[in-house]
Amino acid sequence: MSDEWDYAAPFLRRTRVMAADVDALQHTNNTIYVRWCEECAWEHSASLGMDIDSYHRLDRAMAVVEGRYRYLKASHLDDEIVTATWITHWDKRLTMTRHFQIRRVQDGATLLRGKVRFACIEISSGKPRRLPKEFLETYGPAILGIDSQ
Repeated sequence: MSDEWDYAAPFLRRTRVMAADVDALQHTNNTIYVRWCEECAWEHSASLGMDIDSYHRLDRAMAVVEGRYRYLKASHLDDEIVTATWITHWDKRLTMTRHFQIRRVQDGATLLRGKVRFACIEISSGKPRRLPKEFLETYGPAILGIDSQ
């Protein structure tokens, strides 16, 4: 697979299409792509030092506000898949945007492009809250700053 990613320095997560991922049309169900994006985002956050335990300790989390996905090609049972993510924008107060790209290893084809906007919430109440200092320090170095929302 070539290195033709949409942006430089992606965080990458590899997986394989399993039988449970395939629907009645004999391709990967659309919801599975969303799950792969979510799992990639969690792993990226943890790699930066902001895991689920940190979220609970701070009583803060990044909750999905809006997600847009463009399904470009299908994947099938046993295809090896790589999901890439980048944090492309944040306002340093409340919101953050991630981009995703999913590619098939065998031929390098891009299967999906996604863009998800998150807002910081207080876990205990579900209400929007400012990004805590720890989020600014942890996520700050990973922000590409290339997307205006």
